Amino acid sequence: MKGWWGRILRVDLTNNKVQVQEYPKEVAKKFIGGRGLAAWILWNEAKNVDPLGPENKLVFASGPFNGLPTPSGGKMVVAAKSPLTGGYGDGNLGTMATVHLRKAGYDALVVEGKAKKPVYIYIEDDNVSILSAEGLWGKGTFETERELKKIHGKNVGVLSIGPAGENLVKYAVVISQEGRAAGRPGMGAVMGSKNLKAVVIKGTKEIPVADKEKLRELSQEAYNAILNSPGYPFWKRQGTMAAVEWTNENSALPTRNFSDGSFEFARSIDGYTMEGMKVKQRGCPYCNMPCGNVVLDAEGQESELDYENVALLGSNLGLGKLNEVSVLNRIADDMGMDTISLGGSIAHVMEAVEKGILKDGPTFGDFKGAKQLALDIAYRRGELGNLAAEGVKAMAEKLGTHDFAMHVKGLEVSGYNCFIYPAMALAYGTSSIGAHHKEAWVIAWEIGTAPIEGEKAKKVEYKITYTPEKAAKVIELQRLRGGLFEMLTACRLPWVEVGLDINYYPKLLEAITGVKYTWDDLYAAADRLYALIRAYWVREFNGNWDRKMDYPPRRWFIEGLKSGPYKGQHLDEKKYDELLSEYYRLRGWDERGIPKKETLQKLGLEEVIPELEKVTKLE
Repeated sequence: MKGWWGRILRVDLTNNKVQVQEYPKEVAKKFIGGRGLAAWILWNEAKNVDPLGPENKLVFASGPFNGLPTPSGGKMVVAAKSPLTGGYGDGNLGTMATVHLRKAGYDALVVEGKAKKPVYIYIEDDNVSILSAEGLWGKGTFETERELKKIHGKNVGVLSIGPAGENLVKYAVVISQEGRAAGRPGMGAVMGSKNLKAVVIKGTKEIPVADKEKLRELSQEAYNAILNSPGYPFWKRQGTMAAVEWTNENSALPTRNFSDGSFEFARSIDGYTMEGMKVKQRGCPYCNMPCGNVVLDAEGQESELDYENVALLGSNLGLGKLNEVSVLNRIADDMGMDTISLGGSIAHVMEAVEKGILKDGPTFGDFKGAKQLALDIAYRRGELGNLAAEGVKAMAEKLGTHDFAMHVKGLEVSGYNCFIYPAMALAYGTSSIGAHHKEAWVIAWEIGTAPIEGEKAKKVEYKITYTPEKAAKVIELQRLRGGLFEMLTACRLPWVEVGLDINYYPKLLEAITGVKYTWDDLYAAADRLYALIRAYWVREFNGNWDRKMDYPPRRWFIEGLKSGPYKGQHLDEKKYDELLSEYYRLRGWDERGIPKKETLQKLGLEEVIPELEKVTKLE
C-alpha cells in the first residue's frame, strides 16, 4: 500500500496489551482515512457500549495527507461513542501527534479498556509503552505537555486532557499545543474514563508515497497559491476573528444565549480589537496560513483566540471585553473543556438565573461569576458546577428549560444564530455529531457574502427562503467539509478562506496513494461515511429514531430576533420540516432520517443492513 500503512496500533489498558492490526486495502480505499477510518472502527467495535465504560473505543485517526507536506495537512481525528450525546462523536485538531503517528508507521491508534491508575502511552516507532502518569494527574493541559516534552524531548506530538477530562465533564476535549482542541462531544471525558492522561508519539519512518516528485510539485504549487491569494493578507491579520463583525452585521452573532443576533459591544470583541492585542501567531503542522491569534488576557497570560470561542464566551455571555473573554478561553483550554459547549452551558445557567428558575449563579455580563462557574464545572464543584458539567440537554431535562436549550442531539450550538437562516439551521440539524458548523458552513453562501478580503461584508437584502437548493447546498458542503477534508485529514480553511482550488485535493491524494479518485468517487465516499454514521446513531438509540432528532433548537421557531433589521423574524417549523424531507430525499434516507436499504447497498454498506434490521424496519 502506498499512502496508507494499512496498520492500526491497538492498546488495551485493562490488560496492558499492545498489538498491531493490519486492515484491508479495500477499507482504506472506501473510507480513505481520518473520520472514515474512525467511523468504520466504531461501527464494528463500539456496539451499545457505555460511553464512559472500558468497552468504548477511543480512536486517534490520521489520513493520507498527514505527515506529508500537504496544504494544512496537520490534522488528526479523535473519535468515540459520545458521553454527551449517546451517538457518534468526534472532532479534529491540528497537532504534531498526527505527523508522528504516521511517521511511526500507523494510520490510527485505538485505545480500549481502563488502566487501574493514571497512565500515558508513549509510542516511538515500533516501541510502545504504557507509563505511569500519577505525577501528571490533576495538572492542566499546558503544564502536562511541557512536562512530557521535558522527559521525551521537544520533537514529539502530545495529546492530553486536563482536570475536566479527569472529572468526566461531558464536553471535555483532547488538547495539543496549548490551545488546539478536538472532540466536542466529550472525547476528553472518554480519555479520562480510561485513566489515560496523555499520548506522546515520536515517529522517524518515511511514509510510503506513490509519486514523491508529483507530490512535491503539487504541494509547492498549492502553498504558493495560498500565499498569493488576494484574501491572504487580511486572513493573516484576523483569521476567523473577522467573523465577529460579519455575523453581528447579519443578525447571526450568538448573543445572550442565542436570544438575539447582534451585540451592542461587538466592536470591543471583534477582529480589529484582537489585532491591537495580538502578541504572536500559532499554526498547525504544514500550515502556511496560521489562524491561532494569541493575545495577552486580563490576567497577563497568553490565550489563543478564534471566532467560535469569542462568540460563545463573549457575546453569548453578554461579555464585551476581549481581555476578559480571553481569560475564559484560556481556562477552557488549560482545563481541557470545549469552549463552545462551555459557553453554551454557562449561558443556559445565566438565562435560567435571570428567569428565576435557578436561585444562584451568574447572570449575563458577570465575568467573575462566569470564571468561577467555568472552574467549578472543570472540577465538578458544587451542585451548579456538577449540573452544568452535564451539558445543556441534561440541564434542560432537569430544569424544564427546553425552550431556550441551545443544542441538537445534546451537542451545544456553535457560533451562528439561525433565526433567519434555514440552511444553516438544517446544517446544524443534520450534522453527524450534533450542532456543529464545521461540516457545512452554509451560512456564508446563504447570506451571500463571506468576509475574506478585508472589506466590510456587503449588506444583502435577505429574505428567509426554504428552496430545495438549500438542502442540496448543505449536502454538497457536508460531502466536502464533513467528508473529504475529514477523511484526508486536512484543514478546510485554505479552500474556504483564501480560495485554494478544490481540485488540488484529489490530485494530491492520487500522488500520495496512486489511487485515482474522481469527484464521483469522493462524493460516494462522503455519502458512505454519512450513511454509516447515521446508522451508528440509529443502532445506538436502539432504533428509536425520529426526524425531530434533526431539528434545530426550539428557540429559533418560537421566538423572534430582538433587534436589528429582521426584528421579530424566526424560522417557520412547517417549512423547515419540508426542507428536511428534501434533504432526506436527496440522501436516499427515509422520512425518519434512516438510510434506505437500496442506499446502503449502492454505497457498499451491505453489512450494515442486518445490524440495523435488528433494531428497526428498513425501507
